[in-house]
Amino acid sequence: MYLLWTSLVLYASLLLPSHSQPDNQKVKQRSLHKKDLDIIERYNGMCVQGAMGPHGRDGTPGVNGIPGTPGIPGRDGVKGEKGECMRETLEESWTPNFKQCAWSALNYGIDLGKIAECTFTKMRSHSALRVVFSGSLRLKCKTACCQRWYFTFNGAECSGPLPIEAIIYLDQGSAEFNSTINIHRTSTVEGLCEGISAGLVDVAVWVGTCSDYPRGDASTGWNSVSRIIIEELPK
Repeated sequence: MYLLWTSLVLYASLLLPSHSQPDNQKVKQRSLHKKDLDIIERYNGMCVQGAMGPHGRDGTPGVNGIPGTPGIPGRDGVKGEKGECMRETLEESWTPNFKQCAWSALNYGIDLGKIAECTFTKMRSHSALRVVFSGSLRLKCKTACCQRWYFTFNGAECSGPLPIEAIIYLDQGSAEFNSTINIHRTSTVEGLCEGISAGLVDVAVWVGTCSDYPRGDASTGWNSVSRIIIEELPK
């Protein structure tokens, strides 16, 4: 830029008027002189662009802005499906309900019929009854025989889902009916029964025959305690 300026100044000095030149030559030099001054004035102050400087440091983070106004409430969602009614969840907490009937010595020697009975108050219809009979059982016979011990509820066997029973079977009896083979064993008959309505329930234990087999000489509750346990359970 300095060289450009020097060249312009020298060129302008050459064009300055001289006292020895003619008048018409002076007029031409003035015209040229004016153009040169315009050129000098136009380019005066211009600088050549230098190299790019280094990047400045990051500025200080600004403060958080003012919270915006709440948006417009959204539209209502699609209506859900109808739920199921859960009655049990609305009922009061479960209260234990059980009963026990016991006999010191039944010594019941019948082969067919009711052995013992225990009455129970069932509180809810949608519940199950757990029943247990515990006592000594025995069976004797000369030939093959089978006896069945089972529960009834108000005179009928359980149908929810199946009867509650236990059997004793002898494949070969004694040659003599009154032989010394006379084993009494404490046994248990147990199960759950559903579908029984609320209210009084007569729970009984019976003895009977097995299908397609002859009966023998049965004995229940010999010389020991026998018991029936009844418990109401939630489903």
